Amino acid sequence: MSRPRTDTIDDSADEVLRALADPHRRRILTLVRGSELAAGDIAEHFPVTQQAVSHHLQVLLRAGLLHERRAGTRRLYALHPEGLDPVRAVLTDLWPDALTRLKHAVEQDHPRPAEQPTP
Repeated sequence: MSRPRTDTIDDSADEVLRALADPHRRRILTLVRGSELAAGDIAEHFPVTQQAVSHHLQVLLRAGLLHERRAGTRRLYALHPEGLDPVRAVLTDLWPDALTRLKHAVEQDHPRPAEQPTP
């Protein structure tokens, strides 16, 4: 039985999934998962312009996947793991159905032997 979902959660999950679809953005998240990095330090890891990296950072910020902190003229970025919560919610909704289908498939391919009555 499906549970009703709110548009806000679905919209948030869609935005996070779109942000994660780009390999550059996933790489950025990997770079900042352990500590803050300045935009310039992040850009050094990519063969694209600073402007392109800035665009990717903005997409990740809008999706709620990054924290931004200003330190003087520098902007420091760090992973915001709670930004993945909308996707977790969608996967949590889908996961029980997937486990049920897997259980049925395994039981169909490998039926349990009939239990023998004990004397």
